[in-house]
Amino acid sequence: MRKVTAGLMTTLDGVTDAPSEWSGPYFVPEMGAVMAEGIAEADAVLLGRRTYLEFAELWPPQGDGNPMAAFLNRTPKYVASSTLDTVEWSGSELVGGDVVEAVRELKARPGRNIQVPGSPRLVRSLLAAGVLDELSLMIFPVVRGHGARLFDGVPGGMALELTGSGAYSSGVLGARYRPAR
Repeated sequence: MRKVTAGLMTTLDGVTDAPSEWSGPYFVPEMGAVMAEGIAEADAVLLGRRTYLEFAELWPPQGDGNPMAAFLNRTPKYVASSTLDTVEWSGSELVGGDVVEAVRELKARPGRNIQVPGSPRLVRSLLAAGVLDELSLMIFPVVRGHGARLFDGVPGGMALELTGSGAYSSGVLGARYRPAR
């Protein structure tokens, strides 16, 4: 069975929105290498509506010289949304209705991992439903003091098990978790 893996950037105080506003000075090539390892293990992408709309503007115009653009532009993309009627980005398919059931069906198909880049609200719901297999966080040495946090509104809390960690030369910490079972 395929795994659903998510990768998010977060601040020390757990803010996940608008990473382009705070991540830049800390992003070093070794972080890109870790991201490349994650996409090498995936053959599908799952996106929430907001991340899809942002990515659909950002990545298609970039050439194959950018490995992330090449991956995202060529890989099947599943977009979880109850408000979008269509998705225009090549290789995208709209997933409406019961997203958790749709993810279970995607996991049952043959293939490699399903990568969820960003999409914190979707990641939170997948974690709560027990269908997210791995959560990779890049924790930046920044405190925002405001903004949406990954675990806001998680009912009853959640236990995670650390499966790997490391520090980057810029002070960013990498931590990989799986839901504690």
